[in-house]
Amino acid sequence: GLSQYSSDPRTEWDLSTYSTRDQVLEAMRNLRYKGGNTFTGLALTHVLEQNLKPDAGARLEAEKLVILLTDGKSQDDANLAAQTLKNLGIEIFAIGVKNADEAELKQVASEPLELTVYNVLDFPLLSSLVGRLTQVLCTRIKEKSNKENSDIPVNTGPQLSPTDLKISAVTSKGMHLTWSPPLRPPKKYRIVYYPSKGGVTKEVVLDGAVSSLQLSNLTSHTEYLVSVFPVYDTVVGDGLRGVTSTLPLSSPRSLRVSELSHNSMRLSWKAAQGATQYLVLCSAAPNGAED
Repeated sequence: GLSQYSSDPRTEWDLSTYSTRDQVLEAMRNLRYKGGNTFTGLALTHVLEQNLKPDAGARLEAEKLVILLTDGKSQDDANLAAQTLKNLGIEIFAIGVKNADEAELKQVASEPLELTVYNVLDFPLLSSLVGRLTQVLCTRIKEKSNKENSDIPVNTGPQLSPTDLKISAVTSKGMHLTWSPPLRPPKKYRIVYYPSKGGVTKEVVLDGAVSSLQLSNLTSHTEYLVSVFPVYDTVVGDGLRGVTSTLPLSSPRSLRVSELSHNSMRLSWKAAQGATQYLVLCSAAPNGAED
């Protein structure tokens, strides 16, 4: 499977799209480069939420590996998103080109770093990594597969996936989430949320016995994408997803003018809920009239 990213990650094809080597190579030849920003954290979250799902071709019993290819320093928190993937047993290989930040590559990648971090000065030099990287990847998959637990469930379904996400009590700064737990209670929940037009990805981890959460300190008048993932010992269930916009900040109302004189006036208004200060701007009427 492959996704490209800038400020908005885009899935090029899923794990289940092609079934032969030739089909994958042909898709690579037809791939068009997507320029833009470098929101690596958002991209890693996209891979987890969109590409590593059963309905996108991710087999729960299979090992999960992500290869990150980047040519710049991330403009959001890549380390937090990477840590989330690693906590779920997903191994990350980080490959930097040109202006990539090597310290960030080492933060994002899984251990041991001598096997998972690579850096080259320009794109044509990537070809020099292919042989070694292929060998390392195949060896890692084989090692991890030998350790895998034979009783991992082969599908999620309603047993492992929560349902009925409800978003309520939406204000300019927060919202309340509730959901129905799966038939088999998870060990914990991961709640991931971020502005749909790009921004910092945040997450909250809850105990599996809890099925509601109050999100606070959000940005007003902003559309947020929210995902709820159940986490088990050996697998992550299918996530619930929702989209909701926070409300605009409230405005003062009913402006009134009184106590007029030749050089002063009194203004009064109905308060704006939550406002701690007001900025009052005054200018002469544009036509220069005295009133």
